[in-house]
Amino acid sequence: MSAGMIIAYILIIIAGGILLYMAFRTGDRRYIYFAVAFYVVFPVLVHLPLPTSISPEARQLYDAVDGLPDSSTVMLTFDYYPSTLAETEPMSRAALHHLFKKDCRVLTMTTIPLGGPSIAERVTREVAEKYGKVYGKDFVNLGYKANYVAVLKGMGSSIETIYPTDNSGTPLSEIPMMKDIKNYEGIDFIIAVADNAIIDYWISIVNSQYGVPVGTGVTAVMAPRYFAYIGAGQMTGMLGGMKGAAEYELLVNEAGTATKGMTAQSLVHLFIIVSVAVGNVIHFMERRGRRRRIGV
Repeated sequence: MSAGMIIAYILIIIAGGILLYMAFRTGDRRYIYFAVAFYVVFPVLVHLPLPTSISPEARQLYDAVDGLPDSSTVMLTFDYYPSTLAETEPMSRAALHHLFKKDCRVLTMTTIPLGGPSIAERVTREVAEKYGKVYGKDFVNLGYKANYVAVLKGMGSSIETIYPTDNSGTPLSEIPMMKDIKNYEGIDFIIAVADNAIIDYWISIVNSQYGVPVGTGVTAVMAPRYFAYIGAGQMTGMLGGMKGAAEYELLVNEAGTATKGMTAQSLVHLFIIVSVAVGNVIHFMERRGRRRRIGV
């Protein structure tokens, strides 16, 4: 741990202690609110990673992707709305870091009309720029098509039939990367990042009927539902919520917004626990003092 991080942690402890002391001394709850705001904002401004345990599901997804031969073709889906970006976008970014480090070819798409195509375009191009990846050669964004059941089934026969052009209107026949990617047989792995039940269809249609391994990233509230899929061998790993995104960031050594978010969340939770504990200690001490004064 660097000297700067030690100083930052000391500052956090001192600031929290002072604010908590002022809150109990004055009875002004605004000190508590200020402390919570401080613990949310400070980790965003200063990188303070906390120890993170890796779940078996996140490890399984990482190992599956890491075990792919270099230059494999992986489909990454952006099946989420802008309302869940805090949980889902870090998963997509971490996955892209992992895939581009392995020189995998990345095919992106979305079943979400509101924001999905633009999110996929923005995130993929931002990460690709860091690795010098070229559109059309190293990654392609198919964009959005309506009727996701028909889309998922149709790509099993011909991707070009479902997506005659990419998200920018370029015919797939003119894109070099798509020359040998005709259907699911040309895809080695699928990472479906979603905030809705489309995951069920990626499993029941694409994995079950076409045999393509599928790993997923889902919101925290969705994660418990899909543990059974992993146990049945129908799903190859899962990232659950911001915690899962932070785990993947740690595994690929690319700390991002999920890592910062988990630090802020952990510090706020810790502060609340300490506040409740200290408040109860003070309460019982004051009650005991009152009993002594009245001779009870």
